[in-house]
Amino acid sequence: MIVIFNFSACNCHPVGASGKTCNHTTGQCPCKDGVTGITCDRCAKGYQQSRSQIAPCIKLPSKIFVNQMSSDARAAGNEGGDEGDYDEDDEDNRHDQCGKCRSGTKRLNLNKYCHRDYGTYTIIPAILGKISEPIVTKNWAKFTMNVQSVYKRNSGSRLRRGPTTMWMHESDLKCKCPKIKPGRLYLILGRENDGERRDGLVFTQRSIVIEWRDDWHNRMRRFQKRAQHCD
Repeated sequence: MIVIFNFSACNCHPVGASGKTCNHTTGQCPCKDGVTGITCDRCAKGYQQSRSQIAPCIKLPSKIFVNQMSSDARAAGNEGGDEGDYDEDDEDNRHDQCGKCRSGTKRLNLNKYCHRDYGTYTIIPAILGKISEPIVTKNWAKFTMNVQSVYKRNSGSRLRRGPTTMWMHESDLKCKCPKIKPGRLYLILGRENDGERRDGLVFTQRSIVIEWRDDWHNRMRRFQKRAQHCD
């Protein structure tokens, strides 16, 4: 007896799918959170498309139309009643959309440590968020963190070891840019105040946040010594 299986070709969306391997019988691709469709090409109901390739669909607090995802500038319309067309031009006008994190790398080397653009930055490893959730008020998220070491700071810096305050725009918090897990130890390149007139450290999409490793202490000490010869 010869059994013939009808295998469907995989056509998983390069952004919406979490992998390239699909069910060869049904053609269903593995989708990321908030993504649906047999090829993972659109946001599920209650989600809206973001501009992040990591989390292409974000959950919104209010009921809105979800959007068709496409790699083209304009996606083709979807006939489903629960879904709307995605227009890239409209996306730029939405204040609650997630943009691509502008900190291109999560690595820190001597050049970055010495870089003149970081002259007003302070590098610290810190335990973030002893509280379970940040306090959100007036579009800002407020964290409490415990600073263990200060490796670099300005002459007028107020940061010291011990408890201090961390601020982040609510939109960046929702988009996880930068991504922060309360209770973890991080090496942080952030800006004090950042023109917002807030005490403590202000994180933006340009902030560098790296989960700390114990063997980095010696590296940071070497950076401190070599930084004396920075241009």
